This record gives sequence, structure tokens and C-alpha cells, in this order.
Amino acid sequence: MHSVIFDNDIGIDDAMALLLLHYAESVELLAITTRFGNASITDTTCNALIMKDLFGIEAPVFQGAAASIGKRLGEGFPIHVHGENGLGDIDLPAPQSKVEALPAAEALVEVTKEHDGEAIVIAVGGLTNIAQALDLDSNFAGRVKRLIIMGGAFGYNRHSGNVSPVAEANIASDPQAADIVFRSGMTIAIVGLDVTHEIIMDRPYMQSLRECAGEAGKFIASSHQYYLDFHHSLSGRFECPLHDSAAIAYLLAPDLFTTINQPVRAVTEGIAMGQTIHGDDLREYVSSAWDDVTESTICIGVDGPAVLELCRNILSKAAKIRD
Repeated sequence: MHSVIFDNDIGIDDAMALLLLHYAESVELLAITTRFGNASITDTTCNALIMKDLFGIEAPVFQGAAASIGKRLGEGFPIHVHGENGLGDIDLPAPQSKVEALPAAEALVEVTKEHDGEAIVIAVGGLTNIAQALDLDSNFAGRVKRLIIMGGAFGYNRHSGNVSPVAEANIASDPQAADIVFRSGMTIAIVGLDVTHEIIMDRPYMQSLRECAGEAGKFIASSHQYYLDFHHSLSGRFECPLHDSAAIAYLLAPDLFTTINQPVRAVTEGIAMGQTIHGDDLREYVSSAWDDVTESTICIGVDGPAVLELCRNILSKAAKIRD
């Protein structure tokens, strides 16, 4: 059983990832922590509470960072990608559930104390809350069993940045926080654009979720229409990458991914702000910037069709159970 804290900025793809965690039989969802990103902190927290209500998610919701701890790339929120409400502007009810009093960073500290060495943190937004938890408690890194990050781009499979030529959106939203986390000594796995852009959902796949995955499938298909329209404006095709859910797939089926282990850092300023760079642990550099940076596991290849089938199976089985 995987004990998971889900750290997110709930937009369209985050919502699908949350549903996969909720319905996966091998996952115990301990907590949901929110931060700004795909929408404001108010909207992402509201979205988390709405998801909790709609799908009977028992995990408590803790509101986190409203802004980055350092310079970020860009301003505002990606309304053109996720809509005004962060969930594709579909009609949503007002949340009935309430957010917990404890801020997200403090919640990360306390929940990992309760589940010392067992809690896996899956972060599918920027890493602000994680960096703040590290600052609050010097023992936090050692208590986290593993941190799985959806973020970054290293140039594998010809995939580079999506908010600059080299920067991926989540890392670029708080590069300083990302660099703090990469240098923290935590056990880290990175699921970046190198693999998420190799896992492509199209209209037929969305229709299959609508037909086989019950209310969750209908929700995913409806919210993703906005996402598909955005990607159509870029490529001329109604298809989109599976971003945040790829981190869930890595948790559940790591054998579907090809990985390397190398030290990673994030660029915090200049024209490459937000870029993720990995070193070579067999080399000694003139620069001291790579001294004592522990290795992260970096996903560089993936069986995309198998990941899509994994996601569909989880959601369709859940629909049958609910029926």
C-alpha cells in the first residue's frame, strides 16, 4: 500500500491525477495540499474541495502557498490553458467541505511525522510547499519515503520547455523552491516533459473514459475539452499530453518507465530561469555548484500506450465498483 500526500495546483490534469490516486486500490491518500499555479490559491483550494465533495474523497485539504518564494517566470495564471476556474470552465457546485486550519507546509511536516518513513509525496505543481516544509523542519527530508515530481525537461526524446525554450511550467513557477528541493537530499523521482509528451490522449481516448469510467470519466472528459481545444490551437490536433497523471503511473507501475540517476539542479535566474539540468555523477566539475548534490531518478523513456491503459483500467474498475 502506498501512503500518499498529493501536493498540487488543481487544474485540469491535476484533477485526473487526483482521481487516479483516489481510485487506485494500492493507494492510501493521506492529505491533499494546494498551492497557486494553474489558478490562484483560492481557486485551486476550492477545486480540491469540490473534487473531495463530488467523488467522496476522505483526505483532508490543506491550503498552501499563494506565491513563489523567489523569482518566477511569468505572471498571473494560465487561463488560456485551464480556464478561468482552473477546471476548463465546466459548471461546478460550491464546495461543502472546508479547508483545514493548518497551512500546507506545516501539514506536510505533521503528516510525515505521523507516517515517518512511509509517506510518499507526489508534487504535480511547483515545489513551493515542499521547500517551505524543508525550511520548517530540518528532519522533513529524511522522513519522506520518496518525492515524485511532475516537472522539468531535460531534452530527451527532443522535448524541451513549454514556457520558455528550456523551462517547464511547474519548475518555472518557483525555480528557487525547486533548486532547494533538488539539493535537499530527499529521495526524488522526476517525471518531466521528456516522458509526458510521449503519452498522448486524444478525443477517442476521452470518449472511452466517458463511456467506461462512470462519473469520474465524464468529469475528466468534460474538463479536458478546454485542454484539447488549447492544444489544438498549437498543433492543429485534438490531443494533449498526459502530464500530472504520469506521476501517478510512475508510482503504480515504474517498470513502464526508463530512468537514469543523476544530480539535478534548477536555474534560478537569467534567460534560462526554470531550466532543469542534470549533471554526471562520474565527473568532477570546476564549478562547486554540483558538490554534494545527491542523485535524482529521472524518467527519460516511457511505454505511453501502457500508461494510458493503466489509467483507463483504474478509472473503469472504480466505476464498476460504484455501480
